Amino acid sequence: MKPYPDWYYDEEAQKGVDYRKIEAVQAYDLKMQQLRNLEQEVEEVKEATRLGREEVLLDMGTGTGEFAVGISPHCRLIYAVDPSPAMLEAARVKALSRGRENIAFQRGGLLTYLHRGEPVDVAVSQLALHHLPDFWKFVALQRIYRLLKPGGRLYLRDVVFPVREDYRPYFEEIIAETGRQAGEKAAGDFKIHIKEEYSTFDWVMEGLLQKAGFALEKADYSHGFLAAYLCTKK
Repeated sequence: MKPYPDWYYDEEAQKGVDYRKIEAVQAYDLKMQQLRNLEQEVEEVKEATRLGREEVLLDMGTGTGEFAVGISPHCRLIYAVDPSPAMLEAARVKALSRGRENIAFQRGGLLTYLHRGEPVDVAVSQLALHHLPDFWKFVALQRIYRLLKPGGRLYLRDVVFPVREDYRPYFEEIIAETGRQAGEKAAGDFKIHIKEEYSTFDWVMEGLLQKAGFALEKADYSHGFLAAYLCTKK
């Protein structure tokens, strides 16, 4: 990776759950299968971005590769990027086991990835941007903007929070619902998320996207604390 000044944010200094450990990666993969409908996500992203079979997709924060593997039949090439070697290894094994050969796995983060491949038509980032404080979210979005072709599309899904007068009942309900759906371990992970990670407000996220240069085509808040944004490079 390119060296950066000593004031640059260190993406290797993991906040929240440490996904450099294989046990955490395995638990993450299981949790995502319980909490997310990956087939539905693939369809939503494909339709929202109007993804073409000859287009190139960049998956920033690919994790264990479930989304990249799922959407790979619908485009020509995917660059699947993650800062965790353990995550990437799990993703490579998954792609190999399912016969997906059009995925190029690359180590890198939202702030450090150096793209040396083909120009990108569509960028996707899901449940990754909240690892960065708001200033660095903006830097990351600027970098994604520069990677896209003119008219390229960004699909962003992440945890964002609405404005509330009292957050205690709001968070306690989310934690309880997470426990009901995915067990106490997942509920405990969400407590860590609230305390240590950097999910921001919905109105802040919209502003960051627009200030980074994107035209905000759609903001979907219908899934509780999970929001989805469709943007276009002007």
